[in-house]
Amino acid sequence: MLDLELLNTLICVVDEGSFTRAAERVHRTQSTVSQQVRKLEEAVGRTLLSRDRAGNQVTPTEHGELLSQYARRLLALSQEAQDALASDVKLMPVRIGVPEDFDARRMSTMLSGFVKAKPGVRLETVAGMSTDLQRKLSSGEIEIALIKREPGSGECVASWPESLVWVRGDNADVSEERTDEPIPLALFPQGCVYRQRAIRSLDKAHRRWRIAFGSQSLTGIQAAVSSGLGISVLPTTAVLPEHRLCTGLPELPPTELALVTSGGMLNALQRSLVDFLRAEVNA
Repeated sequence: MLDLELLNTLICVVDEGSFTRAAERVHRTQSTVSQQVRKLEEAVGRTLLSRDRAGNQVTPTEHGELLSQYARRLLALSQEAQDALASDVKLMPVRIGVPEDFDARRMSTMLSGFVKAKPGVRLETVAGMSTDLQRKLSSGEIEIALIKREPGSGECVASWPESLVWVRGDNADVSEERTDEPIPLALFPQGCVYRQRAIRSLDKAHRRWRIAFGSQSLTGIQAAVSSGLGISVLPTTAVLPEHRLCTGLPELPPTELALVTSGGMLNALQRSLVDFLRAEVNA
């Protein structure tokens, strides 16, 4: 195994043509540089340098010139490896989970803004229900996630309250004054905090209900409400112009949008994404 430090000393001596100037370049004494060259010569079994009669000028031998060429390539490759290991962008992707019941356009705009601010970043986005994202955080599949949850139900790096409302379409076949008819609901799957809010509040008010439409997608729920398939519970930020607020239904306590991490040490890019999302959601 060739010692890269010894190879670097050889290159310095060859480039400078002097042990004295090479010693200044590597911040060592002349005797140390001479010892390193002798050690390298012993390792390869060849004489690598020769001096003129005055002993001032040093030139590489034929074997010294050959080894110098390999040494430059080895040192360059070593530096390339160090640069690659030091680069968070090249080595490790930034993995984030986003909830299915979040505005996809808004989320895409935010993530696009981060990529523009950090050119070359490798961003991996996983979409899913908040309960699924929490499991992925625990298993190490992602490091950061935006989740919907009960307020204050765990540690987070930032959180924002979400006001919820009942929404319906213009032509929704819902009689809000007749409590004997089951209310058709357009809901997210099990595990969604909006679904829990809707069902629990109706059960508590002794109102009958039925599942008329189900989807993991916010866009799907919004469309179902707009077309009159059923009414739903949505955050005020997700109410469309064609939606109408329902009256006569139970009030809904707020939920929480939380920015959470896996709890491990975040690298510089991951911390940058956390700070970026905190600022964007606040805005």
